[in-house]
Amino acid sequence: MHGRRLAPFDPSRRLFVQGLAVAGVGLASGAVRAFHAEASLPGMARLQGPAFQLAVREAAVDFTGRARKAVTLNGGVPGPTLRWREGDDVSIAIDNQLDTVTSLHWHGLIVPANQDGVPGLSFDGIPARSRFTYRFPAKQAGTYWYHAHSRFQEQSGLYGAIVIEPAGGKRYPAEREHVILISDWTDEDPESVYAKLRTRSDVYNYGQPTLADFLRDARSKGFRDAASMRRMWNQMRMNPTDLADVGGATYTYLVNGVTPAGNWTGDFKPGERVRLRLINGSSNSIFDLRIPGLRMQVVAADGQDIVPVDVDELRLSAAETYDVIVTPTEDRAYTVFAQSIDRSGYARATLAPRPGMRAEVPALDPRPRLTMSDMMGGGMAMAHHASTEYGPNTDMHVDMPRTNLDDPGVGLRERTHRVLTYADLHTVGGPLDTREPSRTIELHLTGNMERFAWGFDGQKYSEAKPVHFRQGERLRVTLVNDTMMNHPIHLHGMWSEVETEDGAFQVRKHTVNVQPAQQVSYAVTADNPGRWAFHCHMLYHMEAGMFREVVVS
Repeated sequence: MHGRRLAPFDPSRRLFVQGLAVAGVGLASGAVRAFHAEASLPGMARLQGPAFQLAVREAAVDFTGRARKAVTLNGGVPGPTLRWREGDDVSIAIDNQLDTVTSLHWHGLIVPANQDGVPGLSFDGIPARSRFTYRFPAKQAGTYWYHAHSRFQEQSGLYGAIVIEPAGGKRYPAEREHVILISDWTDEDPESVYAKLRTRSDVYNYGQPTLADFLRDARSKGFRDAASMRRMWNQMRMNPTDLADVGGATYTYLVNGVTPAGNWTGDFKPGERVRLRLINGSSNSIFDLRIPGLRMQVVAADGQDIVPVDVDELRLSAAETYDVIVTPTEDRAYTVFAQSIDRSGYARATLAPRPGMRAEVPALDPRPRLTMSDMMGGGMAMAHHASTEYGPNTDMHVDMPRTNLDDPGVGLRERTHRVLTYADLHTVGGPLDTREPSRTIELHLTGNMERFAWGFDGQKYSEAKPVHFRQGERLRVTLVNDTMMNHPIHLHGMWSEVETEDGAFQVRKHTVNVQPAQQVSYAVTADNPGRWAFHCHMLYHMEAGMFREVVVS
């Protein structure tokens, strides 16, 4: 957390550099240009199911003016958008052309355990230079995505969108639709990124508190309160700007594989209802998305239809998806603006009636800072060091976590326009299972920031026993975030039906973001036997230990 202060970087300069390759200048060789031309087409390939034949292979891509190797599906980053219909029997043949094991996980899809795609749990992985065919029935409709579940192949480019058409027609029809798949790309080897984080967790934090920050706090709060606040953060060995492990100084944020300067554009005719299928397919990033000049009607969360709610901005945690409908009435362009939670960079796209149009791109917001509620939760009790409670892999424990779902989160609380929260989400039709949960499993999300060690209840995956669900039971999972970072938690193979503070059904999700010092509960029906992954969807947190096996038997 502490150490030398990193030199500031200029996001506008980085975004300019990102635009060089897209504009076709600054490329070092004809070979690089050829690879770049393939990788930066303004859109992803689309394949219609139910049967697919796909190849995982390495290919060169260029998002920043430098050619780098990516792990691709059919040569693209992202891979092709896969479309099929609810009720299809889907088959997806994967030809692994790599020299190492690979895998694909169908994120949010309820499939048999041996088709889920997690090596070491549900199957052995797809060996090098071999083929594996996934086969499963499509039991649901909506917006989902796929990604590798093999070390850092997801960060290296192996991911893409899934669109499943409902068998009975859409509940909320639109005249036009676009997939908006947001992701993060690094020119660094992801193994190097991970090694740096393990050596010093703040290595990518370019926004650490400065003397100028302290003087500003002293002017607004008074010297004594500002000094007390700084002393408390130091005593906790924590940093109020720890919002993202990796930011825009290292990441290039993409929409459908296109950099901000590349300006991916989706078309519309004025007056049309346009469905945007928003997917956060990033490895380690959270985005706050808005479209200046357009309200968004949110109609689905994680693929499931909800009672429509109109908002101006929403937060996409890693792996979450939302469907929104917008109705642009003017003959002009609109910017889809998704800034990272630490405000170090952004992904950007355009909606326009004609190609080549652009709209103003908003300036990045100032970097937000975590507050006392992000440290202490809902009560006055102080978060404290928990090494004696949960061992050396835990550096804090929250005595009184907050349980409300109506908090949009750090950086969004001060908005004057409407921001989506989990309290706004109501899945159409209610819970899948109306039984009251018969038992509760409580797990604490824990970490030691200085060591970059993450886990459940202070244990890394390598140290922990599997969590057992009895087949057919209805149970409650309660997650308590004892850290100061957001953790999007994904349970494979079953739905997570988020509950209100008093235990009523709220929303059905496949990925549940738990904010700092927050407690969230959801009901699960253990109706899918097998061995399942249960983990934080921040890739580097998962690899550093925030992963458990769930056995349903």
